[in-house]
Amino acid sequence: MELNQKQIAILQVAEKLFSENGFDGTSVRQIAKEADINIAMISYYFGSKEKLLEALLFYRGSDFKMQIETILYNENHGYLEKIDQVVEMVVRRIHNNRRIYKIVHFEFSNLGRTIDFENYINFKKQNFQILERFIQEGQEAGVFSKNVNIPLIKTTILGSYFNLYYNKKFFQAMHNLQDQFNFEEYVEKELIPHIQQTIKALLTYEV
Repeated sequence: MELNQKQIAILQVAEKLFSENGFDGTSVRQIAKEADINIAMISYYFGSKEKLLEALLFYRGSDFKMQIETILYNENHGYLEKIDQVVEMVVRRIHNNRRIYKIVHFEFSNLGRTIDFENYINFKKQNFQILERFIQEGQEAGVFSKNVNIPLIKTTILGSYFNLYYNKKFFQAMHNLQDQFNFEEYVEKELIPHIQQTIKALLTYEV
């Protein structure tokens, strides 16, 4: 799916409104007004609000495979250094794109929704398989432990971030993070190194 600049601009507006108002709470009319276009243009490009969300998922997920492969296929870095880079990339990515993750979390669990998540699921499967192969290669090289629950590695990364994000006010009070800048700094200087340390410990721990 190739997206032009006008489509991308519409998707960015829709992402903002979906995140603020929810999918059901956002109308095509609102998206058109915010994007300063007519409703017919949204219908022309996407067909429906559901198809617009599917396009948004594609837009936000399409370059992840390229990013992770660039890191893992770099022969100048070792296994543990690559893991640090993957963790940093993933956490920064979900932090910068947290709106879409919030939308997906709600809509994906809505069993009555008619949105097609097949492409989104396929993206996630492909990305997991890339990471899985890398860890298996690390195991064969004797760098990573054989006793690793590979499917839970990415879950640990995402869970650590979202525990912080969804309890933001608590962490801000506990660590005296007075504004958004302090929170951003905490993610960079505290959370990312902690997750890196945790993942490397899980991958190298021998029972």
